[in-house]
Amino acid sequence: MDFDGPADAPAVAARAPRLNEVAAAAGVSTATADRVLNRRKGVKERTVHRVLQAALDLGYLSQAEASRLASPRPPNAAFLLPMGNNPYLRLLGDKLRALAASRSRDGARVRCFFIDSFDAGALAASIRHQADWADGIVFLAIDHPVVREAVEDVTAAGKHVVTLVSDLPHPGRAAYFGLDNRAAGRTAGYLLGRFCGAGGGSVALVAGSPIYRAHSEREAGFLGLIAERFPGLRPVGTREGHDDSDENYRHAIALMEQHPDLVGIYNVGGSSQGIGRALREKGRAGEVVFIGHGLTPDTRRLLIDGTMDAVINSDPDAILAGALDLLHRLRHGDPPPAAVPPVKMDLFFRENLPVAFRPATGQRPA
Repeated sequence: MDFDGPADAPAVAARAPRLNEVAAAAGVSTATADRVLNRRKGVKERTVHRVLQAALDLGYLSQAEASRLASPRPPNAAFLLPMGNNPYLRLLGDKLRALAASRSRDGARVRCFFIDSFDAGALAASIRHQADWADGIVFLAIDHPVVREAVEDVTAAGKHVVTLVSDLPHPGRAAYFGLDNRAAGRTAGYLLGRFCGAGGGSVALVAGSPIYRAHSEREAGFLGLIAERFPGLRPVGTREGHDDSDENYRHAIALMEQHPDLVGIYNVGGSSQGIGRALREKGRAGEVVFIGHGLTPDTRRLLIDGTMDAVINSDPDAILAGALDLLHRLRHGDPPPAAVPPVKMDLFFRENLPVAFRPATGQRPA
């Protein structure tokens, strides 16, 4: 949208124009002028043009400011994450809150909501509810018919849907940002098999829930690789810990008691600290190979003290940046991408941990 410069700009302005003067010149209310200048929803395009032209003519805005405000406003983005004590998901939430607090004037308007981790109905209801405000809804998907139906409804209404960490294949969703989870599971199986060495024994999986496609795909990849490459290792079934530290602790204790030959544990989901606590209490830390997901303060400590052997990580900043960048492009009329490459898989061991940057406190360490 192009604007003409002020027809008769005075050489020296007596005072800065006011918002009510812009509104009067445009023939709209002050509230409408305020909505236009703050890029809020609900104003017709021709009204936007009148307000911006009046603001330019009066010197309330510069040409550059008027052109910027005439471009499509930044997207409203609602992020829906599972509640609970999964440290990786809490880290995502913390990063989203920081984005919401520090966004620039032209940045996406971000809101983050935590919902019941394993309640498909609650997720579906939240998707529909947030569609009233959001241009794009980004969520960790539960693979369930009611969620797919909610996606069907909001995408038919013109909203953009993006999944992260765990996908929900649906023709209406714009993209998925996360790992290739089957490849992640195969990688975990390969590492665990190599770390266990030539001997046999039992290996166990602890998952959040198979209603998350990420977890079922990681499990399938792990079991397939173990069967192909390490026939001496015997999988003893998957326990559902619901990404809860206490549940994971109890499962790990039971696994060690029921399978004295246990040589490895793969935590498909989060909250690895519960499994680490069980291994330490049973005196098996450093003996049972332990591999999990998400580089967070708890897994970092477990790697450093030798309880955990490897962590498979996806950079949360890359996931969030990819989702927000896509919503910006969709808002500006770009078509949804045919495919988005998986987020890079990082492998962390005790010896290659990145430096943990912490805010300076001005105090010497104790």
